[in-house]
Amino acid sequence: MDLDEVADRLYALPPPEFTAARTAEARAAKDAGDARLAREIAKLRKPTVSAAAVNRVAREHPGEVAELLEVGERLRVAWQEQDPDALAELTRRRGEVTGRLGRLVRQDSELSAAGAAEVEQTLDAAVVDADAAEQVRRGRLARPLAYSGFAPAPTPPERPARKTKPKQSERAGRKKKPEDEAAAARAREEEEAAAARAREEEEARKARERAEAEAAHREWREALESAQRDFDERAAKVERLERKLAKARRRLDDSEHRLEVARREERHARRRLDQ
Repeated sequence: MDLDEVADRLYALPPPEFTAARTAEARAAKDAGDARLAREIAKLRKPTVSAAAVNRVAREHPGEVAELLEVGERLRVAWQEQDPDALAELTRRRGEVTGRLGRLVRQDSELSAAGAAEVEQTLDAAVVDADAAEQVRRGRLARPLAYSGFAPAPTPPERPARKTKPKQSERAGRKKKPEDEAAAARAREEEEAAAARAREEEEARKARERAEAEAAHREWREALESAQRDFDERAAKVERLERKLAKARRRLDDSEHRLEVARREERHARRRLDQ
């Protein structure tokens, strides 16, 4: 038994069954003498509902997930090469496959609107980021994924020759064209929109981390309460057994005393008989 095998079994379970199964797996590893594996198993995080939904679709619909990840890989290449035709075609296919996967997830899982949005966000992350794609493919997500970066900007193959600085008279006579001003305005708007998206994603990330921390605290609080109840029950049982044992020992001492008396008297009676 190794960590990969255990993780595959655990992350295939519904979230309500995860904690008890993880505890059983860690105990089994410890009983087998592998304390290190037991500690690693205990560190595995319980998946959120949306992460579990993505894990389930990765296991039950591997063909559709593989298609989405293949589209993502080709899309990243097209971004790097700045191939407009490929970008247009792959973006269309991305929308089709993501929509199909989203419908499969909603059919197989009961998700809130927020959970469905987290699933869509995770699938988008798998398209644009290779590491996220590998995590989705393995089906062991503990939380939804997000990607806050942007597509790579095109880079020219060679640095253009540095232009000479125009003379002041040339600069004075040069006026910005209306289309240049419009392009600059659009660029500013895009930068502001990108900054706003980055802020929103950062706030969402912090909210998710807070929710995960609260869920982890609830999980361990429940585990603590369960362990305390188990300890109290066993301690009470041990106390009852100790009282019974003390009583049994007293009875044994009484029996031993009677036995010694009987032996002594029997010997005395036998000597009298012999005389």
